[in-house]
Amino acid sequence: MYYYYYLVSYIYFLTEAYFKNYKMKKLIILITTLNIFTSTFCQTKISKEAKLKAQIIALEKAGWEAWKDKNASWFQNNTTEDCLWVSSDGINNKAQMIKSTSTDCNVKSVLLDNFQFVKLNDKTVLLTYIANQDGYCGNNKLKNKVRASVNYVNRGGKWLEAFYMETPIGE
Repeated sequence: MYYYYYLVSYIYFLTEAYFKNYKMKKLIILITTLNIFTSTFCQTKISKEAKLKAQIIALEKAGWEAWKDKNASWFQNNTTEDCLWVSSDGINNKAQMIKSTSTDCNVKSVLLDNFQFVKLNDKTVLLTYIANQDGYCGNNKLKNKVRASVNYVNRGGKWLEAFYMETPIGE
């Protein structure tokens, strides 16, 4: 009789252990799958946003170099038709900016730093940074340090500058 009791107990133990292990295996597989999916999805999203940030920063740096080098074609090719630039000198549209780029300023150096990037939606981004500049526009010395904000929009698969604004930082 005791033999029967031990046999039934042993079978019950094995069955329970099997089902617990089976459930545990399923749970482990589920958790592992979710971890892999989540980490892959998040890394893809982060890496896409990091690539976009790097692309926009490169565009903005190229714009400053174009301004320094008096290369008006950059502004013709990389800004929207209704782009506006706002500074302490006033508001300029695209035509005014292109005209003044080749004549108004003599810039020795520009250094952009402290970038902050916000993706507003799939077609609009905001970039803020600090620009250190050395040069003159006409007879006026440029402000050494400005905080700049710029919006880029994606039109036809190309990122274009749509709005730029700068504020002098007190020295």
